[in-house]
Order: sequence, then structure tokens, then C-alpha cells
Amino acid sequence: MENVNAANVGNIRPEPKVNYLTNGFTAKSWLLTKDHKRIAILYLLTVSVFFALGGIYASLIRLELLTPASDLLESGTYNRVFTQHGVLMVFFFLIPSIPAILGNFLIPIMIGAKDLAFPKINLLSWYLFMAGGGLTLYALMLGGVDTGWTFYTPYSTTFSNSYVMLVGMGIFINGFSSILTGLNFIVTIHTMRAPGMTWFRLPLFVWAHYATSLVMLLGTPVIAITILLMALERLAHVGIFDPAIGGDPILFQHLFWFYSHPAVYIMVLPGMGVISELISNFSRKKIFGYEFIAFSSIAIAVFGFLVWGHHLFVSGQSIYAGLVFSFLSMVVAIPSAIKVFNWTATLYKGHISYDTPMLYGLFYIGLFLIGGLTGLFLGAMGLDVHLTDTYFVVAHFHYVMVGGSVLAYLGGLHYWWSKITGKLYSEFWSKISAMLVFVGFNLTFFPQFILGYMGMPRRYASYPEEFQVLNIFSTAGASILAIGLVMPLVYFTYSIFFGEKAPANPWLLPGLEWRTSSPPPTENFEETPIVTWEAYDFTEESGLDLEDARNKYKVTV
Repeated sequence: MENVNAANVGNIRPEPKVNYLTNGFTAKSWLLTKDHKRIAILYLLTVSVFFALGGIYASLIRLELLTPASDLLESGTYNRVFTQHGVLMVFFFLIPSIPAILGNFLIPIMIGAKDLAFPKINLLSWYLFMAGGGLTLYALMLGGVDTGWTFYTPYSTTFSNSYVMLVGMGIFINGFSSILTGLNFIVTIHTMRAPGMTWFRLPLFVWAHYATSLVMLLGTPVIAITILLMALERLAHVGIFDPAIGGDPILFQHLFWFYSHPAVYIMVLPGMGVISELISNFSRKKIFGYEFIAFSSIAIAVFGFLVWGHHLFVSGQSIYAGLVFSFLSMVVAIPSAIKVFNWTATLYKGHISYDTPMLYGLFYIGLFLIGGLTGLFLGAMGLDVHLTDTYFVVAHFHYVMVGGSVLAYLGGLHYWWSKITGKLYSEFWSKISAMLVFVGFNLTFFPQFILGYMGMPRRYASYPEEFQVLNIFSTAGASILAIGLVMPLVYFTYSIFFGEKAPANPWLLPGLEWRTSSPPPTENFEETPIVTWEAYDFTEESGLDLEDARNKYKVTV
């Protein structure tokens, strides 16, 4: 690798007169853009709206559970609220957030390409996302859906009088957005890498998205077919899932979870790619066991398709099938554990800098570790019988999804914010926000492990009085968490209008995305870069922590 010195840190290239943000200001220039970076911004704006709406529904849930009685929301309304929270957060925030925003923006730059392989298809994927999201929001305005985000039959096909089909079609359309995004990423990574960018020089962020894209392509058609079968039964009363007319409700669960468990890794794997970047770069060390982390991403994607049956332990499936799925659930934990061990080994004797992105990275490791270990509890058949459909499952899911995916998303957004916008945010307020998110999250969801073990069922608007104290703790934590999540909206918005101009490479890093201006030009690079260095290969900076390196090269943040 060429030396990282004063000539190629900070402002590596002079700021171009036209960058992707200033290349046209009309609505048409944005809505018809084929620039992957602008499409990422469109996703950022729309995904943030769905995140906010899902957060409002979450607040209503916690306010209702503040008291044992169903005194804020009656039971039917509560069913709609928690269902709509789950639908918006899972299908319209967690699944698209990191791939559609950070992946869209960064993958071409990280591999030295000028754009994704299919720019028009990339724009189409956003319009499909908007169409699916718009149809779902329309259904919610009409009255919503009350089946739970899992849409279990025969309730969703026969008994529910809510707008199941409208929401189902919204998710169906949104699925094509995921498929097109995954296809675009795979083709781009295979065919458009810069000269010298071999597979084992790829950033681990790219490896994680490659594995995620495989799951998008192979898994999403299954949920699409399942939704179509659900619609067929609901509209034509064909006996597919309803036992009253010759169907099998367990078949629906098999089809649903065959997609939805791999979908967990669509949400988790991109976040793992973000964390690999943060841990290495803020430790000023080459990532420990690069090849193991890269291949563990592929292993998670493959094994993710083999463990769906652990969601069906109490459904009536064969006990022998349950034993196999229980074993595979333990096996799938191995590649995730490899990542955690390697991140920890990277931290060892590193020159760690506690900037905001790194705080999110460290918090992620702790929360994901708890989420992963409690997943093993649910993968053990005996324990799962006791814990199924309790708040233990809710807590586990949120430790993996929120403690994992959302923290990784926030960490990545802070890490690449200067590259995306060309502006710097307040480091002081961002650290306060990160602390509030961490404290508020644990206060919200850790009591739910105890509630679940004590037997409190999920999806109930009322509960016995002995559970109230822990629910009060959980609602208080949700209030703190909400403040922590709103704060980035404030200081990010402030930074866009009043923030200091960002250097091209504020973190003093060797990756290709830091070798172009902030914000990047429309074509990403003035000349096609030639890669001659290994991934995460620090040279003279390896003996400096980030603050010393900044002082040496006079780069301020």
C-alpha cells in the first residue's frame, strides 16, 4: 500500500465545482436520477419517514402497557397498533435501511466503480419501495391490519376483517424492490471492481452486502408466493391454509419462516459489515481474521435458510424435525460468534478512538452478544416451550434487530455522514445521543426478558398487576430511547445548513471512499483508481491513535 501521509489524507482531491448534490436542483433531476448516491438519499428520506411512523406506534404500545388495564387502547385497536409497528419496522425500515441507503451510496465508491451496474433498475427499486410503502400506509389509514406482522393463518385468511390484502400487496410489491437491489449489488460486485480490487481486498462491508444480496434473491420470492397463496385463499376460499376447508396452517408457517428467518440476516448482515469497518478503523488496526469474517458472512447466509423450523417447535411439527432444527440453530451461531471474537481480537492492543461511530460499534457488540445468546435459549426445544409467545421473544428480537441493526445503521450514518453531505456534525451532541440510545434501549428491553421468563404473554393489552413495575421500567426506558433517536434528526439537519465543511478523509483511512471529495462528484472518481494495497492496511498510522494522527496531519473534526 502507498503510504498514507499528508498528501493523501484530509482533502485528497480539490473540491469539484459540481458534486452529486449540486448537479441539478429541480425535482425532476432528483426523481429521474440514475445516480446511485442520489437514489440513496431518496431512500434515506423515505425510510426515515417509515421509521418515525413505526416509532410512534411503538410509543403507543409502551403507553398502553404502563398500566395493567387496557385503558388507553381497547384490545382490537392494540392489535392493530402492534401489527402496524411490526410491519413498518420490519418490511419498510429494518430490511431496506442499510442496504438501500448505505449500500447504495457506498458500494460503487468502495470498489472503484462509477455507479451500480443497472442505474435505471436501481431507480425502479426505489419507486417500487414507494409504491409498496404507499399502499401499506393507505391500508393503515383505512383502519389497519390486526393479524400481527406474521399474518398467521387461518386468522389472516378467514377471520380478520382488517385490510390484510392491501398490506399484503404492499409487502409483495416491496419485495421486488429488495430483489432488484440484491441483483444490482451482485452484478456490480462481480463485474465492476476497479483494477487491483481483488475479492480479498474488498471491504468487509461489501462482503456483507454480497451475502445479503444472495438472501434477497433466493428468499424474497418465497414470501411473494406465500402472500399470493394467502390472497387466493382469502378471495377464492381455496383450501390451502385453513383446516376448515382442507388446508394446513402449519404450511403457512413453514413458508413464512423459510423467508422470514433468512430475512433476519437481511437485516443483520449489512450491520455486521458496518461494524467490521468501525472496529478496524477506529482501532487503527487491520481487521483480525479478514478471511474468516468474509466467509462467515457467506456461511450465515447459507445456514440462515436451514433453521426456519425453530419457529415451529410448539406448532405440532414432528419432534424429530424439531431436533434437527434445534441442532442447526446452534450451528448458525458459530459464524456470528466468529465475527464477535474477531472484532474483539481486533480491539486488543488497538489504538482505540472513542468517536461517536465507534461508540455505536462497541454498543453493538454488547447488545448483539446478548441477543445472540438469548437466541440459543429459544433454539433449545425444552426452554422454547416455556418461552414461546412471551416477552422473552420480544426482548430477544429487539436486542438483535434494534440493538444490532439499528445501532449499526446509526453508527454507519455517523461514520459516513461527512462523505454523504460534506458537512460535520456535533461530536458532543452525537455522543450524548449514543449514550441515551444505549441506556434507554437496555432499560426498555432487558426487563422484558424477566417478564417473559415470569410468563407474561406478548400481544396482550392487559396483564396481571404483578408485572406492572417491570413494565413501568420498560416504558421509562422507551422514553429515553425516543429522545436519543430523535436527537440525530436535529443535529444532522443542523449540520447540513450550519455545519463545518468536511475534509475528504476526516478519519484518516485508506479505503477508496475516502480518496474522493466530500461530497463525491457525480462520477465518483475523476480517474479510475488502481488498487495496490490490502484491505484495512494501515501503515505509519498504525502506531498512532486517531487523535495523534489528526494532530500530525492537521486534520480537525
